[in-house]
Amino acid sequence: MDIDSDVRIDGILAALEHRGQVSVTELSEEFGVSAVTIRKDLVALERRSLLQRVRGGARASAPKEEGSFADRLGRGAGAKKAIARHAASFVRNGDVIALDSSTSAYFLALELLDRRDLVVVTNSLRSATVLSEESDATVVLLGGTVRRTSASTVGDISGVLVGRGRIGRAFVGVAGLSIERGLLELSAAEAESKRAIVESAREVFALFDSAKADAFGLHSFAGTDRVTRLITDSGFSDTDAAPWRDAGVSVDLCPAGAAARGEDGGNATR
Repeated sequence: MDIDSDVRIDGILAALEHRGQVSVTELSEEFGVSAVTIRKDLVALERRSLLQRVRGGARASAPKEEGSFADRLGRGAGAKKAIARHAASFVRNGDVIALDSSTSAYFLALELLDRRDLVVVTNSLRSATVLSEESDATVVLLGGTVRRTSASTVGDISGVLVGRGRIGRAFVGVAGLSIERGLLELSAAEAESKRAIVESAREVFALFDSAKADAFGLHSFAGTDRVTRLITDSGFSDTDAAPWRDAGVSVDLCPAGAAARGEDGGNATR
């Protein structure tokens, strides 16, 4: 996907987030491309569950049950895309990585479709599907019970990964975080799966929007000493970042609008 296409996709997502519904005609005029091009963009975005096409245009994906994957996917899409684009700069062809079932990790999966020869370990049904259908990655889907709200598999999967070598980097979302308890989840089942992924990885990258700085989480799945890097947006304050940096954790802040401008990871503040 070229830069012009990236900018257009970001613009469509931003318009949906602010307006709720857009038309092919107005998007065609706004971006100076044909209606055929816009329709192709909308088809691609619908296939990735980022919008719902309607006659003459598209609307934001209809909310499902509160807290479901589909509901969360549309919240803060611009910030998540910028965070994912920066996180993707740490992934090279041939890497072995892990993605959890968070929407932030799903956005990262979308940024990795052009990488070659990846091995991706995941408990996310959505990430596994898009990577297997649109990339050449070898996808290892972890077993367990299907949790519909998060479109994931959950349960005790630690034994599956033991003795199979180390995952290079694990990219995980969070419900909340604290310097005392590390990375947090609300669901015990989700935390159990993430803990197994983290324990098998050399490095752990947390991907989250800055609103999670004050969010509540019950279950720790990665202690502060296991976290390598936090990647978030510029709303994460110096006060929030300071104790993590003091603990030796890198903190990367993605500037607002970085995704829309097509900036790469090198422009994040670290």
